[in-house]
Amino acid sequence: MPDQRTLGLPGYPGGFDRIGNHVNRQFQLDVFGEALLLLAAAARQDRLDRDGRQAAEIAVAAIGSRWSEPDAGIWELADRAWTHSRLVCAAGLRRIADVAPDAARKGEWIELADTILAHTTAHAVRPDGHWQRAPDDTGLDAALLLPPVRGLLPADGPRTRATLRAYTENLTSDHYAYRFRHDERSLEEAEGAFLLCGFVTALAEHHRGRKAETYRWFERNRHACGAVGLYSEEYDIAQRQLRGNLPQAFVHALMLETAATLARDTPA
Repeated sequence: MPDQRTLGLPGYPGGFDRIGNHVNRQFQLDVFGEALLLLAAAARQDRLDRDGRQAAEIAVAAIGSRWSEPDAGIWELADRAWTHSRLVCAAGLRRIADVAPDAARKGEWIELADTILAHTTAHAVRPDGHWQRAPDDTGLDAALLLPPVRGLLPADGPRTRATLRAYTENLTSDHYAYRFRHDERSLEEAEGAFLLCGFVTALAEHHRGRKAETYRWFERNRHACGAVGLYSEEYDIAQRQLRGNLPQAFVHALMLETAATLARDTPA
């Protein structure tokens, strides 16, 4: 991935034209867990070939050797022991263990997942019961809604319930969702609502079996697109305008995942 640079082309008001990426040298531990989730899904559909199985082995090895290191996390921030990174790796390990090529590796992968989960639980749960962003950061984060959705934790588990309740009470507004609190400013002054977080919240509510709330979250964020149906990264809930990167693949991926999930659970 090349370094980030501009092309000098006009963009929409307040926007910039950029190619490349300024985080191209970051270490993001969470991507290995996400990769394992994807590869395990492929295996369940009998679509995981030899290259895919080799990729799974490489991802497991990377997690095993580096899960205790600080990383940039899902939001590409400063290196810390981000809770989500470790939990989603544990989720990926559990999923890929279900399709492991032999009993020995299945046992090793489950043991590694259990070790990561136990360590994270010991260092990143607040006294009031919900997950916190990192051992040294007691704040909330939308990414902490994902590990239960990915199958690591039970839908009715105490940390799952406490985290979703605290998140919706403190980091959402009018069924729009924010990543985390940056500082003492109000949420909307620090950044726009993150649309992918709205879809993540819909998935979290679906995981809990709360149908009405699931559809409220999904429909509210589904309509926050431009005239051609494309989503930006952020959304200004006061001006009802797109903000940030456009188009944003991550948002579209979560929208499609949520739509497909709801479609599977809706009677024909």
